[in-house]
Amino acid sequence: MKIAVASDHAGFEMKEFICRFLQNEGYQVLNLGTDDCSSVDYPTFADKEAKALLNGQADLGILVCGTGIGISIRANRYKGIRAALLYSDEVAEMAKKHNNANILVFGGRTMSQDDVAKRIRLFLTTEFEGGRHQKRIDLLDAAL
Repeated sequence: MKIAVASDHAGFEMKEFICRFLQNEGYQVLNLGTDDCSSVDYPTFADKEAKALLNGQADLGILVCGTGIGISIRANRYKGIRAALLYSDEVAEMAKKHNNANILVFGGRTMSQDDVAKRIRLFLTTEFEGGRHQKRIDLLDAAL
């Protein structure tokens, strides 16, 4: 599985941790930046991430900004993207079981590395339940 990872400056250190963690777990990583702690705009990196997933360059994405809120709002503007802010273990599990999220989102300033690693593992080892949940995902992508 190839996982694309991107962040703004506030999420840079956590993004670097996530990239190392994923590589150590045996995943291919597509690092979409940012490349240091210099101030950047999080929508730019949410756009790169969403486009990488929608173009088939990666199977799953992970985004990080200071809180995870802004970058997830931007990513979710793309049809077909289901970015979920994994602020608890239960949410990490349900984001897979019920929502089949395709972008995991974390707060670089609000979450610990241990919690992020735990939630990534939890998400990746949980199965999507399908059924009525697939129907709801289809409704998310229906034209408004």
